[in-house]
Amino acid sequence: MKTRHILLALALLGAGHCPLSTASAQQTVITVNAKKAGAPVQPTMYGIFFEDINYAADGGLYGELLKNRSFEFTPDHLMGWQAFGKVEIRDDGPFDKNPHYARLSSMGHRDLWTGLQNEGYFGIGLQKDAEYRFSVWARVPDGQPQWLWIQFVDQNTMAEHQEFTNTELKVDSKEWRKYTVTIKSPRTIAKAQLRLFLCNEKRRSGSGVMDVEHISLFPVDTYKGHENGMRKDVAQALEDLHPGVFRFPGGCIVEGTTLDLRYKWKNTVGPVENRPINKNRWENTFTYRYFPDYFQSYGLGFFEYFQLAEEIGAEPLPVLSVGLSCQFQNDHDNQHAPCTKEGLQEFIDDCIDLIDFANGDPATNEWAKLRADMGHPAPFNLKFLGIGNEQWESPYFDRLAIIAPEVRKAHPEIKIVGTSGPNAEDDHFFNGWKAMRELKADLVDEHYYRNIDWFKKSMNRYDDRKFYTKDGPRVFAGEWACHDKGKKYNHAGASIYEAAFMTNIERNADLVHMATYAPLFSHVEGWQWRPDLIWYDNLSTARTASYYVQQMYMLNRGTHVLPTAISINGAKGVVNPVPEGEDGVFASAVIDKQKNEIIVKVINTKGEAQSAQIQITGLSKKQLAALSTVELMTLDCSDYDAENMPGCPEVVCPVAGAASIADGAIAAVIPAKTFALYRVKL
Repeated sequence: MKTRHILLALALLGAGHCPLSTASAQQTVITVNAKKAGAPVQPTMYGIFFEDINYAADGGLYGELLKNRSFEFTPDHLMGWQAFGKVEIRDDGPFDKNPHYARLSSMGHRDLWTGLQNEGYFGIGLQKDAEYRFSVWARVPDGQPQWLWIQFVDQNTMAEHQEFTNTELKVDSKEWRKYTVTIKSPRTIAKAQLRLFLCNEKRRSGSGVMDVEHISLFPVDTYKGHENGMRKDVAQALEDLHPGVFRFPGGCIVEGTTLDLRYKWKNTVGPVENRPINKNRWENTFTYRYFPDYFQSYGLGFFEYFQLAEEIGAEPLPVLSVGLSCQFQNDHDNQHAPCTKEGLQEFIDDCIDLIDFANGDPATNEWAKLRADMGHPAPFNLKFLGIGNEQWESPYFDRLAIIAPEVRKAHPEIKIVGTSGPNAEDDHFFNGWKAMRELKADLVDEHYYRNIDWFKKSMNRYDDRKFYTKDGPRVFAGEWACHDKGKKYNHAGASIYEAAFMTNIERNADLVHMATYAPLFSHVEGWQWRPDLIWYDNLSTARTASYYVQQMYMLNRGTHVLPTAISINGAKGVVNPVPEGEDGVFASAVIDKQKNEIIVKVINTKGEAQSAQIQITGLSKKQLAALSTVELMTLDCSDYDAENMPGCPEVVCPVAGAASIADGAIAAVIPAKTFALYRVKL
């Protein structure tokens, strides 16, 4: 596949894109007015949305390699573990929110073993020569020192030995203490397991007892080196996007299947060993993709979300419960919080306390002090707060009408994000927008997971200024993705329509202030929903064609929109002349006043190449004379079924090239199903 990219690059360098003889006879002129800079493009315009679906947190972004490290999964507290010998689960441990631990007792014979073996998340991925930090909270209740014999094992090997590392750790205190040891892996393996034996100093199963709790295994080399950190290659894929906004932690997990199972941010901060687990809402949803061991450890909690947002350069956008459990799963009012000031006080407090946690002064606020104690004395500079997710009609509107004014009273500087419900064109949507206008929400979160036909018909969605007015809330396209009918995966054929649709988002930057593709992550063995932006297995990642569409926009956001019109065969230029529901050429342009360059994005969704002239107007003669070359980046989506996945991560990826310019005009041929991006230095 790399050979195809090289050949395409050579063609682009030599002929603007490809030989003119292959292009349609239709003549397209794209006019960009460089003199009339329009609406500013918000720094938050393009971003990412995280939800713990598809093993996005535990088993994905979060660096922990062991499943059920605190023995809190239910109904089986040993889920993820194999116990052998004499193992007892007890519930009077050192952490009040995670009380369970395992007592390992010797079998009383040197060749009868007691211990535990952890399967990880679809196995434990280890890299050759990489170091891993094993830690455990442990004690010996009778005061007699005992040892843990720690092994990395290949359970299914045909070699003489299953284990390929051997490490000992001595536990010698009657009191609970944290013990840590670093282990280097001598091999790369995708599906290792961790095996622990209770033993004496001679690696014999003598006599003795040891209690173990919060057994953990992390790569030493996490993203930014944090001990409770992120898997480096997965987090790096986020940084490489350069997102402007980071929405978290969901999604439907914010709501919960029941109100008690909603995401409670206060349970996700403080010492990691005392953060209670929560049943993941996505365990219950799809019986055809069912994972009965899908829990949230909360090791990746709100402190880590804020920290990650800061480190990848994105504005944090947390979303909190409005007092409604999932409306898709619950029909009755008594399954939600009472819609009164008193009934919603807990949810009001959650919002206000979170803002204090993120922005407050540690000297005067207990939640800000907790942030400082966790290692971040400076504020996180939170500016936005989502209240409720994908909910609709009066159960949502009435609760938001109580919560939002209280939040504004305490923190008028925070912009509140409401929602227009789960669809993009039904009565719930229109009623949602009406209510958000009345409640004076700052932004309205729209969701649309739709097929190609819908996107073809929606290329002018935000041009509708009768509905989207100047004085109303701004748009946040918070969850959206394109797929084909019966073809819900990340194929290139759908990604090209995402690129075309985003020209409409960009052209209307005065209206749309945020847009985040969703979902973000998926494990190849643990997925429940697709398409998804980034896929991974235990050792590698794959950035999809949709990822590269998003990246090309994020890296080329610009600062202001430039008026752009398209003329076909001499007709009067309009914003988008493509008839609804048809393929064609779509374009938008921005100027980056900081970098002093013009960026033009052109997408051809047709099945054949299109000749085009990109005419930049409004420049002085001196500026025109100085223009000589144009940087070019293309994403070829013509292989309709092409898909980037672990093992084949570069089937579809951007190719760099160049184009020529004369008198402000770029003569080009846009290949079939291609996203072409032109960067003109002024």
